[in-house]
Amino acid sequence: MQSIYAMHQNGSDNLEKQEKFLFFSIDSIQDLYLTMVSSLMEICKKETEFLHKSSLKHLATPAERNPNNKFIKNAVFEILAENNSLSIAIETRKIDSWYLNQDYIALLLNAIKESKFYVDYMQNPVQSFEEDKQLIVDLFTEVIVPNEKLYEHLEDDQMTWIDDIPLVNTLIIKQLKGLKPLEEDNFRVPKVYKDAEDKDFAKDLFRKTLLNEKELAKQFVDKTPNWDSERIAEIDTIILKMAICEFIKFPSIPVKVTLNEYLELAKEYSTPKSSIFINGILDNLVKELESNKTLVKTGRGLM
Repeated sequence: MQSIYAMHQNGSDNLEKQEKFLFFSIDSIQDLYLTMVSSLMEICKKETEFLHKSSLKHLATPAERNPNNKFIKNAVFEILAENNSLSIAIETRKIDSWYLNQDYIALLLNAIKESKFYVDYMQNPVQSFEEDKQLIVDLFTEVIVPNEKLYEHLEDDQMTWIDDIPLVNTLIIKQLKGLKPLEEDNFRVPKVYKDAEDKDFAKDLFRKTLLNEKELAKQFVDKTPNWDSERIAEIDTIILKMAICEFIKFPSIPVKVTLNEYLELAKEYSTPKSSIFINGILDNLVKELESNKTLVKTGRGLM
């Protein structure tokens, strides 16, 4: 959707160039995922280095000579550091932005140490896996993710990440909550595409929507008597075109799946009124397409 919108905005008709940008944007979602997960690993490294340097000071205090290592020995940090799937992905995708931006790691570490989550955790002399896991979930959710400086850094680093940040962070939180002690393959880096067919679908939807825009627009323009077509927000027309494209050009995708998917997109990217408007258009269109036999879906239970 963003790629089609970008193509409209810059007036480009270079389908090949925009398609490359589409796949670059999709691939960069994994880079964002790895960047956010590796921030946890870098925070642990930063604190480990700090405690070590403090212990070597000529006039080190007793607390500095024998520091409380509970935070850096957190079981979640150990799982992430020893995870093959994660280390291979970080190396393959060349995720090294934190090495060049240690000031952001220091900023996050300071925010963590000032949080009640950290203070309460460090005051408890007992260490358990569940407490370790809950601390990292809380810190990631309540301290790291909402940090405005971090958000600005991510925005500056890669513009295509902005729309993907909530999705990626939600996935990471789910994975952290699902961690279990002493279990192999405890944490796996998700694939960008489920399989080759998944990638082909992204390309086909992109191409078929763009190459059939006029035909797709005709399907809803006549059904908006109270709306001047020029007054319909561009993002709404793109959502409608993509949904209609799935209805007509992708017979194996169930109607309900398409409806749910694009109504969620409308809620995310459009106004509440636009969301209701899109829902009404698509609902009426499905009824019309079904009545004139234009909507043909293959396979069982696909309507």
